[in-house]
Amino acid sequence: MTIKITKCSREDLQTLQKISIDTFHDTFKDQNTPENMEAYLAKAFHSEQLERELANPSSEIYFVYFNEELAGYLKVNINDAQSEKMGEEFLEIERIYIRSPFQNHGLGKHLLNKAIEIAMDQNKSKLWLGVWEKNRKAIAFYNKMGFIQTGAHSFYMGDEEQTDFIMSKTLV
Repeated sequence: MTIKITKCSREDLQTLQKISIDTFHDTFKDQNTPENMEAYLAKAFHSEQLERELANPSSEIYFVYFNEELAGYLKVNINDAQSEKMGEEFLEIERIYIRSPFQNHGLGKHLLNKAIEIAMDQNKSKLWLGVWEKNRKAIAFYNKMGFIQTGAHSFYMGDEEQTDFIMSKTLV
């Protein structure tokens, strides 16, 4: 078993777009209407939006490979790229997604450790993320990894307002 994490660049745009759409759709399709899912995917993962994210010096995106096969990705933000103003000491984990066939192989933990490494390199003392209140599997994972719920914010899936728990972790 080999696990490799690589930083994304503009040349990875189409691959990033495909894995973003596939993993988000697979994760949330059963809990949302097709119309809201389609509206969100078209906006969040439009090629121009992903190009802006890749070009932002305060964001980084990484692919994770399992036995040479693309299995998932991570997106982290600092400073003004954060989706909420949390302060200079925070690094946001905006996305950790693993394709279904690769779940339960510890890849989420590898990506979380990568986020911690980036935070330490950037002199950040805290991590935060938003996770949908109905995503019990992810909430349990983040709790296990030392995150605690510290708040909540709205997340819009198409025209439906949903609640994301804000979870944070202080780095030692």
